[in-house]
Amino acid sequence: MAKKKLEGKTAVVTGATSGLALASAKRFAEEGARVIITGRRADVLEKAVKEIGPNAVGVRGDSASLADLDKLFAEVKKRGRIDVLFASAGIAEMNFPLGSVSEEHFDKTFDLNVRGTLFTVQKALPLLNDGASVILTGSIAGVKGFEGMSVYNASKAAIRSFARSWANELKGRKIRVNVIAPGPIDTAAVAGLPQQMKDAFASMVPLGRWGRAEEIAGPALFLASDDSTFVTGIELTVDGGMAQV
Repeated sequence: MAKKKLEGKTAVVTGATSGLALASAKRFAEEGARVIITGRRADVLEKAVKEIGPNAVGVRGDSASLADLDKLFAEVKKRGRIDVLFASAGIAEMNFPLGSVSEEHFDKTFDLNVRGTLFTVQKALPLLNDGASVILTGSIAGVKGFEGMSVYNASKAAIRSFARSWANELKGRKIRVNVIAPGPIDTAAVAGLPQQMKDAFASMVPLGRWGRAEEIAGPALFLASDDSTFVTGIELTVDGGMAQV
């Protein structure tokens, strides 16, 4: 029997109570990892832990809160060190054209997507094993100009910049930092979008459809595992070709 790709490793996945992060956490566990996930709602977090299986532990917290991040890594420290950090917690709010962008909308988006990602990685540094893999959740929005989403687009461009800088800063410890950049993925987060908008996005994808959360989990596993030991600083785009052609 082939050895599991993450056998004996510990993975921390933030914001993993649904969608692509939950699918990735499940895949990590299937490949032998001990998985620690976070989420803001205790009931939803408990359900996600059960879905992932016996190798999963949940720590309730908001990645935009530095105090909650301290609690998370205090719990992680009790269990050892980190081989894979998937900083996936984020938010996407649409229909905010420039003239209607509010301070609240800007702060909410940047506090979680940018500030939260930065301090998640910073606070994990003492626990990361040399040679660990850090994965950040970006988006093709970081290189596109989607209307009504300028704040979100900018937040994801910042994530891409973080990966470039941190890949350089952490190279002495052989820690790899990469971004996974999804296109439109059919998750609960977009369930409320009008069908007309969903169809419009699908029409822009060469493969003609939205992606599935499980189609992010495979690329995430690649970046997490030893299959990508010579890969750092990249943005791995998983978008059905939407931003490519």
